[in-house]
Amino acid sequence: MTKTIIDQAGTSVEKRPAIRTRESVLSAYRTELAIAGAIVLLVLAVGTQVPQALSWGNFANITQAGAPLIIMSLGVLLVVITGGIDLSVGSVFSLTGMVTAQAMAAGFGGVSACLIGLGVGLVFGSINGFLVTVAGLAPFVVTLITFAVAGSLAFIVTNGRSMPIGDPDFWLLNSGSMIPGMPNYIQFCIVLLVVIEIFLKKMVAGRWFYAVGSSAAAAHLLGIPVKRTQFFAYVASSLLASFSGLLTISYILNAESTAGSSLMLQAIAAVVIGGASLLGGTGTAVGAVLGALMITVIQNGVNLIGINSFWQGSVTGLAILIAVLIDRFSKSRRGAV
Repeated sequence: MTKTIIDQAGTSVEKRPAIRTRESVLSAYRTELAIAGAIVLLVLAVGTQVPQALSWGNFANITQAGAPLIIMSLGVLLVVITGGIDLSVGSVFSLTGMVTAQAMAAGFGGVSACLIGLGVGLVFGSINGFLVTVAGLAPFVVTLITFAVAGSLAFIVTNGRSMPIGDPDFWLLNSGSMIPGMPNYIQFCIVLLVVIEIFLKKMVAGRWFYAVGSSAAAAHLLGIPVKRTQFFAYVASSLLASFSGLLTISYILNAESTAGSSLMLQAIAAVVIGGASLLGGTGTAVGAVLGALMITVIQNGVNLIGINSFWQGSVTGLAILIAVLIDRFSKSRRGAV
C-alpha cells in the first residue's frame, strides 16, 4: 500500500509506509523469534504430560529460578561478542555469595555486604581484563585460572561450610517489589535486558564490541579502543555474575561454596543458544535472555516429568549442539547465496 503526497513543486509523489522497518526488525531478530517459538513448544509439550507446567505458579517459578542465569548470561554475552570467553563466572558467583554472607556474619548491614560482594566481581573482572588486554594472555587460560582461584577461595572463606544469611530482610532484594505488582528479580532482568540491548545496538561504544569481535586488528586500525572495550567486557561480566550471586542468596537465604559450579556452562550455553558465535562479532541481549529461559524451561520440564535430574546436563548439551549446527547451517546458506 502506498500513500500519495505533494512535494514542494506541486508534483504528486507516491510514498511507501514504514512497513519495511517492521520487516527489518523481524529479520534482525529472526533467531530470537525462533527460540521464543521453541520455548513455547517446549512448555506446551511438557504441559501435555504435566498440566501443572501451564500454571501461573510454575511460570513464576521458571522466571525466579532463571533470573540469576539470565543476568549472568548477559555479562557473558558481552565477552563473547568481543571474541573472548569467561569461564570464571560460576566461581565468582559462588565466592560472591560466601563473601556477602560472611560480611553479614561479621556485622555488616545488607547494603554494605552487597557492595562487598560486588567488589568480588570488580576485582576478578579487572584481573581478567588486565591479563587479557595488557599481559596479552589467552582469555581461555586467564579465566580458567581465575575460575580455579575464585572457586578455591569460596571454600576457604568459610572452610567449605554453608552460610545462612543473617539479615532477615535480605529476601527483599530478590522477591521485594520496587514497582508494585512486579517482583524485583523480573525488574532487574527487564532493565538489564533493555539497557544492554540498547547499548549494543544504538550506541557507538556498543558497536565497538561487535567490531572488536569481528576483527580486533581492523578495529584498531579504525581507531576503536580495542583493549578498553575488552577490559570493560570482562569487568561487566564479573559484576553481573556477582549480582546474580546476590540474587540467589537473597532467594534461598543461604550461601553455598558450590552454588555456581554448573552455571558457567549454562551461561555459555544460553549465549550460544541465543544466536551468539563463540568466534565473536554476533549476538544480542534478547537472544541471551531467551537462551537462558530455554535452559531453565528444560530443567523445569525434566523435574516436572520426573526424569532423573542427572540428565539435565545431557539435555543442555544437546540443545547447545542443535543451536551450533543451526548457526553453522544458516551461515553456510548465506555464504552460498
